[in-house]
Amino acid sequence: MITISNEYLTATFSEIGAELKSLKYDDKEYIWYGDPAFWTGSSPVLFPICSGLKDDEFIYQGKTYSLQKHGFARRSEWAVEFAEGNTATFLLSSGNCPHDNFPFEYEFRITYTLIGKKVVVEYNIKNLTDGDMYFSVGAHEAYNCPEGIENYEIIFDKKENLDAYQLVGPLLSYDTVNYGKDIATLQLDHSLFSNDCLIFKNLNSRGVTLRNKITDQKIKIDFEGFPYLLIWTAPNAPFICIEPWCGITDSIDTNKQLSQKEGIEKIEKGGSFYRMHCFEII
Repeated sequence: MITISNEYLTATFSEIGAELKSLKYDDKEYIWYGDPAFWTGSSPVLFPICSGLKDDEFIYQGKTYSLQKHGFARRSEWAVEFAEGNTATFLLSSGNCPHDNFPFEYEFRITYTLIGKKVVVEYNIKNLTDGDMYFSVGAHEAYNCPEGIENYEIIFDKKENLDAYQLVGPLLSYDTVNYGKDIATLQLDHSLFSNDCLIFKNLNSRGVTLRNKITDQKIKIDFEGFPYLLIWTAPNAPFICIEPWCGITDSIDTNKQLSQKEGIEKIEKGGSFYRMHCFEII
């Protein structure tokens, strides 16, 4: 385990997955602790796909490759490049984590920085392939809701028509369910997740706030540059995942071609990709 801290926060990470396992402020835990009775994750990093592929496979340049849901980064051991004071940087690369089912060479660095009561998460991906690289990347932070999620609400930065795209099995349909028109607040309840998760595209908001209605404690999540936002919890679990994604699950009519996949990111030869999101206790 790797630990960093500042005057307010203490954050602990696992080298497996470069995963944030604990975030404490005033001795209170804000990240889900991975109780296997509900879900063993805490804050997995999704790469090189977000969610699932039809039949767990994709096609690139005529060859079929197999990848499990959310990709392999969350199960891989990352190298610790730096961990001191309020900052930690982890590295996953095709050199230290070769993978037969991902036909690209890359370096993927995640840097976590504690600034006041804020955690800044930076993704830096460099394409080392002799050609284009296709991938998805996403966050999956699970926030503790010890009073039960029904005592929490999500407040969007702007008013939204909350049309959530629906899954058919593991695949994304074109159907939506509306959870409110011209509203900024979504009251959480386990009934919202009867079809697994809420999937939002093209939101006006670039941030949301998770508010505890009992204590008025808030966590502000910002996700500029992430076109998709997912909200999920396990059945009856006391946590909520708020997940900014650059990528999305396969659609019901996918042709499995990676380069044509909805939401896929591309880095040209010699290029790089950068995204940042953050969450702050307020």
